[in-house]
Amino acid sequence: MNQWYKQLAKPSWSPPAKLFGPVWSVLYIGIIITFGTAVFMFIKGSISWLIILPFILNIVFNIAFTPLQFRLRNNELALLDIVFILATLVWALIAIYPFAYWITIVNIPYLLWVSFATVLQSSITWLNRKKGE
Repeated sequence: MNQWYKQLAKPSWSPPAKLFGPVWSVLYIGIIITFGTAVFMFIKGSISWLIILPFILNIVFNIAFTPLQFRLRNNELALLDIVFILATLVWALIAIYPFAYWITIVNIPYLLWVSFATVLQSSITWLNRKKGE
């Protein structure tokens, strides 16, 4: 993890940095299986592009988070991005439920983690805001 992030003020309940890698590694297994299944369903014609769209957007926003947070060092953009990750995930899980409810169920840990991460990023952004700007 880069030095800039280590120096940011964080809430007392912030988990240790070394926890994030293992958590995401486990979550990505479920994401690959379930999102891959949704893409396969789209290719087969079982679901429309409106059902697959939030899955695609979720991946795009998820990929964008790390560069926004750690390369650009922009807490505000990272916060906006994680809100989009959360929103597209909720949209995706609601949209896919009638077609493959198990995809929604398998992604509940991802939903819980992203909800937690959204609150954490909100707190970090608030604690490190530039006063007077």
